[in-house]
Amino acid sequence: MTDPSYAGQVVTFTFPHIGNTGVTPEDDEAADPVAPGIVVRWDPTEPSNWRATGDLTGWMARRGRIGIGGVDTRRLTRAIRQQGAPHVVLTHDPEGNFDIAAMVAQARDWKGLVGLDLAKDVSCAQSYRWTEGAWEWGEGFQTPTPDKPFKVVALDYGAKRNILRALVAQGAEVTVLPATATADEVLAHDPEGVFLSNGPGDPAATGEYAVPMIQTLLDRDLPIFGICLGHQMLALALGARTVKMSHGHHGANHPVRDMETGKVEITSMNHGFAVDSQSLPAGVIETHVSLFDGSNCGLRVEGRPVFSVQYHPEASPGPNDSLYLFRRFTEAMQERRK
Repeated sequence: MTDPSYAGQVVTFTFPHIGNTGVTPEDDEAADPVAPGIVVRWDPTEPSNWRATGDLTGWMARRGRIGIGGVDTRRLTRAIRQQGAPHVVLTHDPEGNFDIAAMVAQARDWKGLVGLDLAKDVSCAQSYRWTEGAWEWGEGFQTPTPDKPFKVVALDYGAKRNILRALVAQGAEVTVLPATATADEVLAHDPEGVFLSNGPGDPAATGEYAVPMIQTLLDRDLPIFGICLGHQMLALALGARTVKMSHGHHGANHPVRDMETGKVEITSMNHGFAVDSQSLPAGVIETHVSLFDGSNCGLRVEGRPVFSVQYHPEASPGPNDSLYLFRRFTEAMQERRK
């Protein structure tokens, strides 16, 4: 619920036990939850986890979020797979007085994600430095202090904290800029590499202001690494197209094939749009493909340190299948120094 990529979306969980691990601020991907609500099979139980600092129900109530239990979520998931993601309204009244017709009308009136720029809503308002590194068992989050850190500017289209931690863990000094930052503002930090973050909404809508900035950066000899929405932004800047998916890819068990090595990675995904691989221009190579539906999951620019993936390598579903991407970004910056 705190992953900014879920802004404007109600999340349905197919796993029946939700909330039994409780909540801890260490796991929050943003300062506040962005998903409006959740749908679960069984009501959350009391947490049983040594890391828990509270329970899910209380956490949602304090943050003004709504959830509904008692739903056959696996049947609902099958319907979503067959018919696409529906528009939905969740509401609560202690007395049970609901205007069903008005709720249906409200759901039908929602225009959907196509053409919707949500990155501005979840992006930071001003630039800031991120110094927190990876979490270590029994020690918490580390704060690495490398002798010569790589200066990285991260564009925040809805960045997850764990992505920023993964960059720091690889020796980066990370400065985060708002989604609307200009190329001049990025270059003013004299970066050795630029990171394009994940985020919600229609990439074409966000691309109206983000793509020209990225195209300017592409004219520079800078390593560029994109994830999720950042991957789609990079593709648009290179001349490709994005398309709306029926129900998107969500969850932590998506197999992806690295087309250049043959390796299969188990990945975490959260996206409702995809890059049209048929639209990739000459000199842009498709590097990763979903084994579920063959959709594009990665690209790189031939002969240049510019690459991106559709999935979330920091989410560790494999658990470490995809962390090499952060090392690749670091190695590109190291090579640039040479």
